[in-house]
Amino acid sequence: MYAIIETGGKQYRVRPGDLVDVERLDVAEGGKVEIDRVLFIAGDGKTTEGRPVIEGARVLATSKGEGRGDKVYAFRYKAKTRSQKLNGHRQLFTRLAIEEILGPGEAPRPAGGQAEAGQPETGVTDNGA
Repeated sequence: MYAIIETGGKQYRVRPGDLVDVERLDVAEGGKVEIDRVLFIAGDGKTTEGRPVIEGARVLATSKGEGRGDKVYAFRYKAKTRSQKLNGHRQLFTRLAIEEILGPGEAPRPAGGQAEAGQPETGVTDNGA
């Protein structure tokens, strides 16, 4: 299952478990984020398209911290006058871990719930197995 969301004026294709760098959001590290501008949801053999957004649909995510993107240089130069200007910019971003995609009217799964039927719980053990 995947969804196309819009945040910060950009669109992102996300799946549960993805890490996505979006325009900086005012949320603390470890804080929960609910994105309600969901444009498209696909999965389970069906698709839902918003016009422009799907009413009631949302994507739940957790903030994994903030960072700064790669440096982008802007260089201006005027010929014959020895005039030049170099500007650099690093865009701030927030890294989100996508937890769940909810369609219209769906309720989130309980946080401490068991694994879905037929799927074993995964985890890290001390012996590395």
